[in-house]
Amino acid sequence: MPEPAAWHYQKITKRMFDEPGVDRLLFGRVITAVGDEVIEDGYVHLRGGKIAGVGERAGAPTVADSVETGGTLMPGMMNSHAHLSWDGIHELSQQSMYDAPEIRAYKAAGNMLKSLRAGITLVRDLGVHDANLFTKQAVAQGIFPGPRLLVSGESIIQTGGHTYWVCREASGADEMRRAVRDQVKRGADLIKVMACHDTLEFTDDELHAVIDEAHRNRLPITAHATYDACIARVAEFGIDCIEHGGSMSDATIQLLLDRKLPIVTTFSALVIQADPEIARAFGIPEWKIAERQKAVADKSRFDGLLRAAKAGVPIVFGTDAGSPAVEHDRIVPELKFMVEVGVCPDNLDALRAITARAAVLNGYGDTLGTLEAGKLADLIVVDGKPDQDLTALERVTQTYIDGKRMH
Repeated sequence: MPEPAAWHYQKITKRMFDEPGVDRLLFGRVITAVGDEVIEDGYVHLRGGKIAGVGERAGAPTVADSVETGGTLMPGMMNSHAHLSWDGIHELSQQSMYDAPEIRAYKAAGNMLKSLRAGITLVRDLGVHDANLFTKQAVAQGIFPGPRLLVSGESIIQTGGHTYWVCREASGADEMRRAVRDQVKRGADLIKVMACHDTLEFTDDELHAVIDEAHRNRLPITAHATYDACIARVAEFGIDCIEHGGSMSDATIQLLLDRKLPIVTTFSALVIQADPEIARAFGIPEWKIAERQKAVADKSRFDGLLRAAKAGVPIVFGTDAGSPAVEHDRIVPELKFMVEVGVCPDNLDALRAITARAAVLNGYGDTLGTLEAGKLADLIVVDGKPDQDLTALERVTQTYIDGKRMH
């Protein structure tokens, strides 16, 4: 791996926030996220930061600290497309350009607390500006409690490209490589590029350079790609993941299958802004509400994503949290729409999109995402049965990371 960021060399005398791990037995319904497995009366044993055991109540060990949760136990949820220093309330360009660094830090801190309370145990922060690099440091050094973080640093764009007012602009292959190296130097876990808006962005040389440089540094690279020509292009050039997705030909879908590329769908802005009561409270104009309502009603616009999902392209949960009206604790609208559109055939599959499949995307497939003995103890307790009613996820009562209770 690359040389670690400079802050890794700082001595930590004492973490400001460091919850103790527990040796605890939790009883309740258990959704393991291993296929469709649901244990109606089961247990999960937390010990040493890991899951020591999972199974039917009758097979539970004797543990002094035993808790009847009265709810459903399931793996911690992961938001694989979020922006912690955007608040989901104010207009994006204004807060991006004019928020002071200190305000960005407070927003990220508040949004991490909201995420933990919502049962989010891992956030993949796809940046735009560089605030997430400092958020990562704060959590890693125990300065502030938060979920696990994967951060991209600054998103890389062509000069004058999509959201140029907040991202890292570069022109030419050499500048692309420098932009990647700067993110790597400061501790990025992955690289993100804005590969299109209304038109394709980057020359072939630039796109090759930015992808090659990420891979030379052993980091995955993901692309904002929202229509067929862009999705096919970045896939052919060697990108590792598609953000948002959109219209796709059969040939493009086959390319994604051949390259084993996942798509992180982000329906939340569309869905939430289509609700007049919510949208008006956030100052969304009437013309935008009408536009969103028309888009949500026309399921044909999601045909490419639906065909991709049915063909076997992995679909992973993300909300684009921080976008207008998309706050960081809004989980259910995205999941419900994934089922409604059909990219997830049922609630249990939607739950795997936010747990098991998300863990694979984020490089934690062997250690997180399912409730199995030996995996890290990231799990939540939900008041209700989310496999039957996704709105139960609005009632998360306990959140654990590494066996430490965070909420």
